[in-house]
Amino acid sequence: MDIRTIEKNDKWGYMFYIKYDGTKFHSFDEIVGKRTVKGRFKELMNEIGFSWAKGIQQGGRTDAKVSATENILYVSSKFDGNKKNLQERFNLLSDESLKITMIKKTFPNLAFPELVGRREYIYEYPKKRVKNSLEEIEKLCRDLSGRYDVSEFTDKKGLELKEHIREVDISFKNGKLFFSGNSFMPKQVRIMSGYILTGRKEALEGKYLNLSKIVLSEELKNNIFEKVEDVKIAGVERIESNRDRNLYILYTSKEKKGELIGKNGKNIKALKKIYGNIVVKEIC
Repeated sequence: MDIRTIEKNDKWGYMFYIKYDGTKFHSFDEIVGKRTVKGRFKELMNEIGFSWAKGIQQGGRTDAKVSATENILYVSSKFDGNKKNLQERFNLLSDESLKITMIKKTFPNLAFPELVGRREYIYEYPKKRVKNSLEEIEKLCRDLSGRYDVSEFTDKKGLELKEHIREVDISFKNGKLFFSGNSFMPKQVRIMSGYILTGRKEALEGKYLNLSKIVLSEELKNNIFEKVEDVKIAGVERIESNRDRNLYILYTSKEKKGELIGKNGKNIKALKKIYGNIVVKEIC
């Protein structure tokens, strides 16, 4: 944790939890002239007046037509306003094909995809098109779970990647395939679904696949800042801290900042003896 990043930087990181109907988009990543998840998100955020320092990172990429109950887009920005209001403004402008469900504030400039612990997918194929028996499906789920070279379940783009080893856990419940893994190769889930359900190593349609959850690593969880309600300090209008409470962000007005810090930092030094690491920020 680099405290100086917070002290000297006026940027924050923001995790935008989103849900979307993949059938309404051409792809996930931006393509000129096409309606994409990232592109539509960027359009709406620009319309609101939100700006960011770098490109948009993601918790998980999804193929064309693939939907998400939960995905995360991560950006760094100088924004430090009301997250709830920002979410409401976005959702008013958007239609039901793309919504923000939650916003979390973090350290800026994170290598976000590397901090995701696992990604979970659900594949629900029409029952009448399933070729394999329940016994065959359950056996294949067991056989294909584990950590190994999954390159036989990817496409040409996936084969060009240097690393082909992936860890995956697969189960079948109530007519649905459940996939959980720390990382997936391009089309891996859809090709595995084809093999498990029909016996053929062919990618099944993306419209039946849903990214259901992004599981955060413990490191990333401790990089998230939440409002602190149980600590009150004179002259401080708002307090935020990370999960382990080893860093407190104190928000105060320009007029009260000097009094809060005290002569030669006397007051802030006293507070640090009680709370540990503290960063003081002016409320804009």
